[in-house]
Amino acid sequence: MKQLSSGLAAHIASGATTLCWCWRLTRRDGVRQGFTDHDRDVVFGDTVFEAAAGMTASEIRDSVGLSVDNLEVTSAMTSERLAESDLAAGLYDNAVIEIFRVNWAAPEQRVLMRSGNLGEVKRSGAAFAAEVRGLAHALQETKGRLFQYACDADLGDQRCQVNLANPAYRGSGALAEITSPRRFTASGLAAFQSGWFTHGLLPFTSGVAEGQSVEVKQHAKTGDVVSIELWSRARLPLVPEQTFIVTAGCDKRVATCQAKFANVVNFRGFPHMPGNDAVQSGPVSGERLDGSSRRT
Repeated sequence: MKQLSSGLAAHIASGATTLCWCWRLTRRDGVRQGFTDHDRDVVFGDTVFEAAAGMTASEIRDSVGLSVDNLEVTSAMTSERLAESDLAAGLYDNAVIEIFRVNWAAPEQRVLMRSGNLGEVKRSGAAFAAEVRGLAHALQETKGRLFQYACDADLGDQRCQVNLANPAYRGSGALAEITSPRRFTASGLAAFQSGWFTHGLLPFTSGVAEGQSVEVKQHAKTGDVVSIELWSRARLPLVPEQTFIVTAGCDKRVATCQAKFANVVNFRGFPHMPGNDAVQSGPVSGERLDGSSRRT
């Protein structure tokens, strides 16, 4: 049950209300944005809730239990702060969202109706629809360690302990020829062998994409030409001489951990865990259970 302030409760009970919806988004990079369905900007909590974004939302439903409550927010790309390139670049993925019911004539009279995270974002032309997931969605995520062949640590974290500041695992480069928002050739990486940065992380250090980090899908070197393909799009426009830093990649296999990083002592997988073949196997004909040959 929502607890309303005395002022908001009295306003609703009056029968003639001046209510609107306000949405506050906090992206993973710390940028905070506000939007409202009112025809004028609303200001509270050090946030300006912009009226020009054209945001609308489906009805809010609450269910009993631990099921995830979802709703959908739709809008057109009419806000100067809401760019299609940012949506495509994934800056709003899993952003924190707070939904308020506000008396726009007296914004101090408000109530937080829902908080959660942005889920799937679908775009169609100049419009988008974003799924808002309730807090219960975190209960469906895997917690703790997994028993698996591959390592479950992130390269360079406290459990892995590989020093990514080591020049052997870190390169600085610049864009040369841009093929698409995910593919380009680069300068400055000629000293590294092909595939060294595959599965690595590439943060941009200049241009519109500065501060954006994207995983590397493929790093290849053909002669003197170094090409990089990213898993997701970078913020546009990408231009020649735009700089970046890229760190070595890891495919989470124990052989790679040993050969590439000499770090098998910190490997966080279980490469010798028996699989289904070992469970279902039996003694071979002509052999004892201990593996010795049977004499006849």
